[in-house]
Amino acid sequence: MGDRFTVNRLAGEAGDTVTLPALLLVDGETVTSDAQALAGVTVTGEIVGHGKGPKIRIHKFKNKTGYHKRQGHRQPLTDVVVRDITKG
Repeated sequence: MGDRFTVNRLAGEAGDTVTLPALLLVDGETVTSDAQALAGVTVTGEIVGHGKGPKIRIHKFKNKTGYHKRQGHRQPLTDVVVRDITKG
């Protein structure tokens, strides 16, 4: 708990609580990745803030026709801190 990670943009403001699905559970020496076993596990996190990822530049070009197109993209991201992991 207390781990901070970045995910694709989530709805909510900074300070809001979100519930996330568990993908992998490591409890000491026991590692669980089975979807049925993880169905009862919930991860509660808190939104720390929103931001954008690095700029990605796309340039399409076709030879001899004069066609070129520039486009950019920045993925919207959300920083989340894990507050609680509950086994059900």
